[in-house]
Amino acid sequence: MDYLELLILVLSFVTLLAMGVPVAWSIGISTCLTILVSIPFLPATTTVAQRMATGLDSFSLLAIPFFILAGQLMNRGGIARRLIDFAKTLVGSLPGGLAHVNVIAAMLFGAISGSAVAAASAIGTIMNPEMEKAGYSREFGAAVNITASTTGLVIPPSNILIVYSLASGGVSIAALFLAGYLPGIITGLFLMIVTSAWATYKKFPVGKRSTLRQVVKTFVNALPSLLLLIIVIGGIVAGIFTATEASAIAVLYCLVLGFIYREIDWKQLPQILRNSVETTSIVALLIGTSIAMSWVMSYENIPQNFTAALLSISDNKYVLLFLINMILLFVGIFMDMTPAVLIFTPILLPVVTQLGMDPTHFGIVMVLNLCIGLCTPPVGSVLFVGVGVAKTSIQKVLRPLLPLFLAMLVALILVTFIPALSLWLPRVFGY
Repeated sequence: MDYLELLILVLSFVTLLAMGVPVAWSIGISTCLTILVSIPFLPATTTVAQRMATGLDSFSLLAIPFFILAGQLMNRGGIARRLIDFAKTLVGSLPGGLAHVNVIAAMLFGAISGSAVAAASAIGTIMNPEMEKAGYSREFGAAVNITASTTGLVIPPSNILIVYSLASGGVSIAALFLAGYLPGIITGLFLMIVTSAWATYKKFPVGKRSTLRQVVKTFVNALPSLLLLIIVIGGIVAGIFTATEASAIAVLYCLVLGFIYREIDWKQLPQILRNSVETTSIVALLIGTSIAMSWVMSYENIPQNFTAALLSISDNKYVLLFLINMILLFVGIFMDMTPAVLIFTPILLPVVTQLGMDPTHFGIVMVLNLCIGLCTPPVGSVLFVGVGVAKTSIQKVLRPLLPLFLAMLVALILVTFIPALSLWLPRVFGY
């Protein structure tokens, strides 16, 4: 490994980020500068372009624009309101009832849409005013919404798990989807425990207990939305269709549902499609430049040298897993999730496989780590969306966020050191 090229890669990337250059451009420019050290300009830029194009030429990645479009349709299709009403009848009467409603609704919407940002926006827009009206502080409502929205990235269908499948060299998407259920639910439960304790301490109001008739009514209203999870995941696990085909089915289902609910009309479709194309183009550029950077690092033998360096620190599996978690938590603070997965999977996966860790299990651990980064400044996209929707400031939200961070860290530790939490469901279904 040429340490000069590694130094150029790291310094140029960090400097560009510090200057406020968008992440995708920072990755692409630092990759080009690094390769220019050893290759002339024309072959270097051609190689980077080829690697970007080759990396995006994947049938599995076609699922991402479809799931993004499905998320846009859900955001407009009245699904969030129905999920909130259903969650309210289930847990509204518990201590911190509306906070629990926020957690469950964000988990469900995030899982259905596959987007933490969409969940934070859709659920936060409805729940924040309701919680504030009921006596909850605006900052507490925002903190709950921000952290709960990230659980949808672990609970399938999840775009980031598809990206991990690509970066890892072909880990089964169906296995990853199944592996995400228990860790995502456990994270949500820990968030609910903390919100319950916080609400009891602050003496926040408790809602009225719902009747069985109200529960059934809201469940029936929410059932068509919930069926999407069964159709998509059930079809993939049963082998009826691939993840990419499932994403196209999700778009069709959400479109029909939006028309049935009368929340979407033909006039809105051009704007929905435009928003989807904009989001997809950003994600595609991130994926392309990240794959090019991964190739440059592989060319310089960085993953192999990093593996040797980590294994030389200790031969204790638990010590190394702790160090890897610390690295990923640090990375998540300063880097968006998609490039982080694409860049660091080839570096860290060889280490954990030598420790005997299943690649499916590691994928869930990596995503959980990076989910925490989405809730932290300076790059946390979900943090900024949640704060913006709640019309408050990051400084005010940080205090109620801290105990929720702790809940997510406890969930992360359990998932890291108890592999069965991730691997039990895939093994039940033969993956």
